[in-house]
This record gives sequence, structure tokens and C-alpha cells, in this order.
Amino acid sequence: MGEGVEPDRVGERVLIEPSLTEIAGEQLETPWYFGSECDGGFAQDTRVASRHAHQVDSALSDDELASFPCSYSTAENMLTRAAVGRGDRVLVTGASGGVGSAAIQLAAARGALVDALTSPAKFEHLAKLGAQRTFARDADLLNDPGGQSYDVVIDLVGGPGWPVLLEVLKRNGRYAVSGAIGGHGVELDLRTLYLKDLSLFGCTVLGEGVFAGLVERIESGQIRPLVAATFPLERIAQAQDLFQQKGHVGKIVLEVG
Repeated sequence: MGEGVEPDRVGERVLIEPSLTEIAGEQLETPWYFGSECDGGFAQDTRVASRHAHQVDSALSDDELASFPCSYSTAENMLTRAAVGRGDRVLVTGASGGVGSAAIQLAAARGALVDALTSPAKFEHLAKLGAQRTFARDADLLNDPGGQSYDVVIDLVGGPGWPVLLEVLKRNGRYAVSGAIGGHGVELDLRTLYLKDLSLFGCTVLGEGVFAGLVERIESGQIRPLVAATFPLERIAQAQDLFQQKGHVGKIVLEVG
């Protein structure tokens, strides 16, 4: 325990918030990411500000808990920024990926009605996670379900098909993005944006309370882990190859030590 940390924290089981706003007692203007701007992602021992080590009370295994912090916090942040609530109709792109599959579960936990864009091979998997309807990536969304269909779009893809994502939003719809695996250059018709009174959110840094809220959802069992496989750290290259070849719906967990 560092100076000023309550000693009764010794022995707590914790999850580390990946978006760090405090390092070595100093407040950061631009957040760092655990394992990126600072070491610790693959470490047997590390240190982090007490505020970023969240106690978790759960019967889940270490491997299962380790699948949550990065992708689930990203998804929860997007849903929070877009104010997803009960009864909202939500479209998730890239839905079989780590953040996409997390977004389906978390949106359903909020009482939203979730549709998913993915490959046909993943339809059944995503339905089990809570997707009401699933569409192929090349589906004609303007024909089915049609324009003005969704309150919220959670986008991880971008790419040439991006303009349709705004067309299928209802008036006053909300669009949130945290990835561009289909391409970062998109064409925006400003008339669609202002005539429909849309709100667009770029999502990277976790908002205040987002990770704490995620921990509460884990403890209450509202979401479940999706661990497709575990690998020792020295096999990280093989783990990456496996997921690229087979495209699992789930998370890689790398075990240290």
C-alpha cells in the first residue's frame, strides 16, 4: 500500500480501470492507458493509483474477470455517452468483436432492443448474447429495417458504408464511435446531421463513474464473460494467429506466470 492508502485494502480482489487519470500521485491532463503509456499490462507485479483499483466481489475466475476491463469499459463508455436506456433501439456494428459483443450485453442489460451487424456465421452467437435481430455486413439497412429505425448507433467499423448509419437513425438520434476497422475516412452529408438533429460522440477516455458502473454490473451478474481461450504470455503470437483465422466471439486471456 502506498502512502495515504487505507491499509485494509490489503487482500482485496480488484480490477484495474484501464483509463488512468492519476499516475504516481500526479493528475494527468491527457489520460494514460494501462499497458500502453505506462507499463503493467503484462506484468506479474505493478502499481496503480488506489482510485483506479476497483474492488470486485464476484465468484468469477481470474481469467473471466480479466476479460472485462478493456473491451467492456469501452462499450459501457459508448453506451453512457449515447445515453442508452430502456426501450431504445440500438444498432451495433462490428458486433462479433470484443467491444461489439460487450456492447450487445451491456445495452440489453439497460433494457435496450439491440440489433447487430456481423457475418452470418456469428448470428446464432450474438442472438444468445441478447441481439434481437442480426444483419449481414452488406445488408441493405435502408430497405430492412429501413430509415429512421434506431435511436442509437454504436459503431466500431466506419468505412464506405458509414453514411447509411446516419440514415437509419431516428430524428434526434445518437451516434457513438470508438473504432474504424472498416476505414477511417468517411463521407458526411452535413444536411443529414443538422436536418435530423443528430448527436455524434467520439469515445476514447472513460467518463467519470463508467468503470465503477461496469463493476456493479459484473457483481450483479447482468453481464457474463466471453472467454474463448486462454494462453500463457509466451504464446501471445499463437493466440493472435488463432483469433485471426477462426474469428471467435470472445476474448483472449493471457495468463502471466
